[in-house]
Amino acid sequence: MNRRETLLQLGGLAALSLAGLQPALAAGDDIVVGAIYPMSGPNAQVGVDARHAIETALQIINEPSAVDLPGAAGAGIASLGGRKLRVVYADHQADPQKGRAEAERLITQEKAVAIIGAFHSSVAATISTTCERYGVPFVCADSSSPSLHRRNLKTFFRPAAHDEMFSQAMFDFMDLQKKSGKKVESVALFFEDTIYGTDSSNVQRKLAAERGYKVAADVKFRANSPSLSAEVQQLKTADADVLLPSCYTTDTILLMNTAAQLGYKPHNVVAQAAGFVEKAALDVVGDKLQGMITRASFALDTAGKRPSITFVNERFKARAGRDLNDASSRQFMAAIVLGDALQRAGSTDSDKLIAALAATDIAGDKTIMPWERVKFDASGQNTFASPVLQQFKGTGFVTVFPTAVAMAQPVWPMNA
Repeated sequence: MNRRETLLQLGGLAALSLAGLQPALAAGDDIVVGAIYPMSGPNAQVGVDARHAIETALQIINEPSAVDLPGAAGAGIASLGGRKLRVVYADHQADPQKGRAEAERLITQEKAVAIIGAFHSSVAATISTTCERYGVPFVCADSSSPSLHRRNLKTFFRPAAHDEMFSQAMFDFMDLQKKSGKKVESVALFFEDTIYGTDSSNVQRKLAAERGYKVAADVKFRANSPSLSAEVQQLKTADADVLLPSCYTTDTILLMNTAAQLGYKPHNVVAQAAGFVEKAALDVVGDKLQGMITRASFALDTAGKRPSITFVNERFKARAGRDLNDASSRQFMAAIVLGDALQRAGSTDSDKLIAALAATDIAGDKTIMPWERVKFDASGQNTFASPVLQQFKGTGFVTVFPTAVAMAQPVWPMNA
């Protein structure tokens, strides 16, 4: 018996005690799902796009769609009499305690059968523990801290990769550049003081030591800092071959503008996505990020290999006015995975839905992602979520790694 099976048994009595929170649905009732994202503040655009992504998934689940994705053929959840999914959205404002309160409200008042979220790993940490307390599944769409799935939670499920997986791909890419004769000897870590930044830097520090890269600078900064002048000066002095930043939108903008002011021009940037792929940042400092490489879960330019990408992107773009990106693609897939589990569970009962999520096995070609498949391990992590690396050129991204799915050769150094 594995850990998840044990946890399911131990959690049975607790789930029964909370059954009153989720009464049986009457015929025709919508199935309510909660989604918690930043809908205001510096990362509000993430929340706006998350809503468009999830609503795109609901359109495919709730209406018959001619695309090869789970749940697309029927109208609603067939095993539940064709009931439709309806999402109630909440704004966590990038505040972990606000996220916790909103999760509790969605579960106890809105009767949400599951929660999707939450972009910020620090917020995902509090939401997921709240879901665990109530016995309600949390589908972690796009929060990438590795520690999130290592807390022995039976209700936690993450279809996408975490930062260890992403960072390993980043270092594999740098190893390949080194083998091809490029200068890649030192790295500079630049990370915010949250669970996201701390976990990311811990992994990168470890990989640098294991693979023989000198850490020329190890710079932690306060998230949403009013100034990064001292930190950027450290990066400039270190003059590492590769800058490895982990930060969100406003800090990405401040970093690149401060770098320009202080005459710091990184040789190469290999980013942990987040602010470096958000349109709000690229619109402001995209000229300073030409040639930047980022890890990604999604590769729009591989649509020729997976027709579902074009189908979904067109429908998302009709709502959002922009293409799917790394975050919105993961938000879309989280809703698809949850819809598939509801179909197989044939019930909104928490135990049955948790068991169905744990048994998920979706082939990679039945997703819009470059993943091998969606299949959760005992901790609720999909270990088959293969990352890619993309380079920012002009106004868009092109996949450059791994070689098997690359659509172009990388420009290295980035300003060559």
